[in-house]
Amino acid sequence: MTLSRGRDLVAIPGPSVIPDRVLAAMHRAAPSIYEGEIQAITNSVVSDLKRVAKTSGNVALYVGNGHAVWEASLANLVAPGDHVLVLASGNFGRGWANTAERMGIVVELLDFGFRAPPDPQRLEDRLRADSAGKFKAVLAVQVDTASSLIADIPALRAAIDAAGHPALLMADCIACLACDRFDMDTWGVDVALAACQKGLMTPPGVAMTFHNARAEAARMPCASPYWDWGPRIEPELYYHYFCGTAPTHHLYGLHTALEMLLDEEGLEAAWRRHAVLARAVWAALDVWGSEGALEANVADPANRSHAVTTVRTAPGAATRLRNWCDEMAGLTLGIGLCTPDQDRDSLFRIGHMGHLNPPMLLGALGTIEAGLRAIGLPHGTGAGDAA
Repeated sequence: MTLSRGRDLVAIPGPSVIPDRVLAAMHRAAPSIYEGEIQAITNSVVSDLKRVAKTSGNVALYVGNGHAVWEASLANLVAPGDHVLVLASGNFGRGWANTAERMGIVVELLDFGFRAPPDPQRLEDRLRADSAGKFKAVLAVQVDTASSLIADIPALRAAIDAAGHPALLMADCIACLACDRFDMDTWGVDVALAACQKGLMTPPGVAMTFHNARAEAARMPCASPYWDWGPRIEPELYYHYFCGTAPTHHLYGLHTALEMLLDEEGLEAAWRRHAVLARAVWAALDVWGSEGALEANVADPANRSHAVTTVRTAPGAATRLRNWCDEMAGLTLGIGLCTPDQDRDSLFRIGHMGHLNPPMLLGALGTIEAGLRAIGLPHGTGAGDAA
């Protein structure tokens, strides 16, 4: 028997919970794509996205996901045969590196493993050794959704500057924009990447890059008309925003989501809310792990994201727990993502991002505790009180 007869809860690190207002905004007939409301909404979305990223730079919108803007960011700035330095603390830095290699770019990987964030000193040392300045860019993932590690982006910028290196700093903020603090201009990020399906609370389908004047000056002719920033940031005609037909209904939804985030809650308040909810998850996890084989993948809370928490369990227990929560209670937890030398069945992830409040999160934690009992996994009690 399953008790899942109400509204299921998706507690994965994206797609996140979609607000009813966003769904309602998208539930309409197709608009004219030649004039009128959709063009005004697109202009508003572009302006609001710059507010979220805290930048005065340019925004390029794509019909795509995070992998799309990995490629778009490189296609405009890095030619085949150029060198980039990629920082990896989990899976997604490696994924971006793989994209670069497939594009003919020469990649050097600084791998910090699965449980430690990028080390700014190692970055500075490597760049100091690059006396010829061969690295055109440093690629860093702010939050790796596999490991739940958060990188100290300002410290990485400081390391590049201390080395006196001309490399651009490119930051993947796909997992955490509007969840973890990000300030593109103040932090000195040259290129940032994001997508709409996580902290921006909209179904997957729209991704975006942000770039500053320094990156604009470094922009090269783009071989692909689809990835080319030029028409997207200075469109002569409306369809140039998307190199074709606009994702009209995603724009309606994203416009509403940004209104909720910026004009109703406020970005600072959203960051604080995510911090509070993350600490509730960590408090519960500390209790569970006090008498059993559960622990946060990231030991130091200072290195944990406020958007997602990766949990380590006894061998095979994570998959059994996820299956019970899904089948019996309608709670979907994130699968384990890891390198081949690790056991994905011993990892699960709790997404706590976007449209989320205490009843939703405490309900998820209570369901997880019920699941721990049901599968017979030893754990400490009192996690709900701690949360």
